[in-house]
Amino acid sequence: MTDRRIVCWFSAGAASAVATRMMLREHPDAVIAYCETGSEHPDNERFIADCVRWFNRPIERLKSDRYADTWDVFERRRYLAGNDGAPCTVELKIMPRLAWQQPTDIHVFGYTADAPDEKRAQRLRDNYFELTIKTPLIERGLTKEACLAIIDRAGITPPPMYALGFQNNNCIPCVKATSPAYWALVRKHFPAEFERMSELSRQLDVRLTRIDGERRFIDEIPDDYPTINPIQPACDFLCHIAEQEFSEAPTP
Repeated sequence: MTDRRIVCWFSAGAASAVATRMMLREHPDAVIAYCETGSEHPDNERFIADCVRWFNRPIERLKSDRYADTWDVFERRRYLAGNDGAPCTVELKIMPRLAWQQPTDIHVFGYTADAPDEKRAQRLRDNYFELTIKTPLIERGLTKEACLAIIDRAGITPPPMYALGFQNNNCIPCVKATSPAYWALVRKHFPAEFERMSELSRQLDVRLTRIDGERRFIDEIPDDYPTINPIQPACDFLCHIAEQEFSEAPTP
C-alpha cells in the first residue's frame, strides 16, 4: 500500500489491460483511468465492460468538456496533423488528464517489451523525470503478442482492430499515421471514415500519407495498394507529450 495515488492508464488496448490487471494484484486500491475520444471502434465498449469484470474495479472515464470526438476537433480547429503533432491528442487526451491528475500520482503505463515501446518509455522518463512512472510489462519482458495471449486466456476477446490487421487500437482513423498501407486498410474496413477524411484533408490541403517519399493525399493511394505492415503510431494519452515534448498544435 502507498499514500500516493496509483493511476493505471487504461487505453482499451490489450497491453494496458494486462498492465492494469498486474498492478491491481499488487495494489488493489489503484485507480483506473480512461480518456475517451469518441472515435474508437464501437466494440471497445464491450471490451471495456469485459475488462471491468476482469479487474473487478470500475474505470474512471475522462472526457473533453469542449469537443465531442476527433472529427469535432478537426473540423472546428481546421487542423489535422503536422510537425507539432495532432490537436486531437492534445484536446481529447492530454487536457483531460492534466485537469484530473494529481502532482503526487504514480503513473502506470502499458508499454510493452517490444523495442519501439521500450524507447518511448525511456524517452518519457528522460524528458519528464518529475513523473513517477511504472512500466510493469517491460519489467516482466512481456511483448504485445504476449499481452494478447494473456487476454485470450482470460476469456476476453481482444478489440477487433487487431484482427482486422491494425497494429494499435487507435481512433478511426488516426491522422498521425503516414503509411499508405495503413490508409489502404482504413479504406478497406472503414470506407465511410476514409471518404470523410479524404474530403476533409482536401478541404484543408493536408497530404496525410507518403508514397515513394512524396507527400500525397490519401485518395491518391492506388486501389490495389497492399495493406500489409500498416505502420501507425501508438496513441495513448501521453503520445503527444512523449513525441512532441508538450509542443502545442498550431491554433488556426
